[in-house]
Amino acid sequence: MSRLLLLAAIGIIAYRWITGRWPWQKRISTRAQAVFNARKLLGVGANASKSDIIVAHKRLVAMVHPDRGGTSGQVHEANDARDLLFEELPGDSDPS
Repeated sequence: MSRLLLLAAIGIIAYRWITGRWPWQKRISTRAQAVFNARKLLGVGANASKSDIIVAHKRLVAMVHPDRGGTSGQVHEANDARDLLFEELPGDSDPS
């Protein structure tokens, strides 16, 4: 019995080491993770409206613009986050 428990524990630890999560943890989709990261980057919540996203995007771009000491990569990242969150808005797929 103790050998079985030991093998189970080793198997679980090996699974964690290989996959980076515990077997009982729910797998988060890549898209969901990207949306979470976009919301975190722009500092908006899950129920943010289009205008909230626009305001947050403008605020972030003003901070990371190359003229203000940021990089063009940071601006592109902010733009990608905005575009992704626009795609996630219910019933509105037009980002303009």
